[in-house]
Amino acid sequence: MDVLLTALGIVVIVVGLTDMFHTLLHPSGQGRLSRLVLSAVWRVSKATGHRAGSAVGPAAMVAVVLLWVVLQAAGWALIYYPHVPGGFMYSSGIDAAAYPDAVEAVYVSVVTLSTLGYGDVVATDPWIRVASPLEALTGFALLTAALTWFTQIYPPLMRRRALALELKGLADADYAETVAEIEPAIASRVLDSLQADLTKISVDFTQHTEGFYFQESNPDLSLAHQLPYALRVRDAAMARPEPAVRLSAQRLSSALDQLGSEIKDDFVGTGEHPGEVFAAYAAEHGQSTRA
Repeated sequence: MDVLLTALGIVVIVVGLTDMFHTLLHPSGQGRLSRLVLSAVWRVSKATGHRAGSAVGPAAMVAVVLLWVVLQAAGWALIYYPHVPGGFMYSSGIDAAAYPDAVEAVYVSVVTLSTLGYGDVVATDPWIRVASPLEALTGFALLTAALTWFTQIYPPLMRRRALALELKGLADADYAETVAEIEPAIASRVLDSLQADLTKISVDFTQHTEGFYFQESNPDLSLAHQLPYALRVRDAAMARPEPAVRLSAQRLSSALDQLGSEIKDDFVGTGEHPGEVFAAYAAEHGQSTRA
């Protein structure tokens, strides 16, 4: 039984660390457990009419971090459990018999993982003395990774908001309706700028899938709300006779196709063409919610 608990604890620890690796370090992947938690928080928020608003994304990320903490704490507790209380030395005034062994194992695990080091319980078993510092290192790495994850998500959000404002500015100026009257060089420059921004957003969605679960309370900053206008700009530019403008429009079309593919595969899952995907994306987030 002791060997079975230890093996189970190791499995739980490895599962948690693997999910952390795929979510935080893999360039184009996301842990399966973290994806389930993110989508579950989103579904709960959607069922309540997104009353949490812009807090949905951060709340989902916090839930993922808590999952990682629980997995590590539980895994190490399973390893400690067979050695409680005989494998530990307790400070004076603490009666080990007053606490259930399972509770004591969880306590030791959480204290070690959080690197608090109260000193009221010290491992004496040689195996535990070797293993417990590894848990402390894991806890430190988990804290650092969580903080890094939160700081990494905001630059992609800023780029999405900037692109949303750029598209809104073009819409307010009726750019798609007047593109036929604009000088070819200027029209190509605007199209190339949009294409470059859309390419960056596609990369952001690939590397930071959790960004799908962030919302905007201001529709002007919502990429889901503003993105369909890029299709109108593309279609209007494709009607121009100048080769340079048409080439820029084709590059913009490719960027839109790529972004539509990212959104369809990772979030919406409906629609075949960019227009359908963008419409579903906007409907999923709502007119006044974040993209």
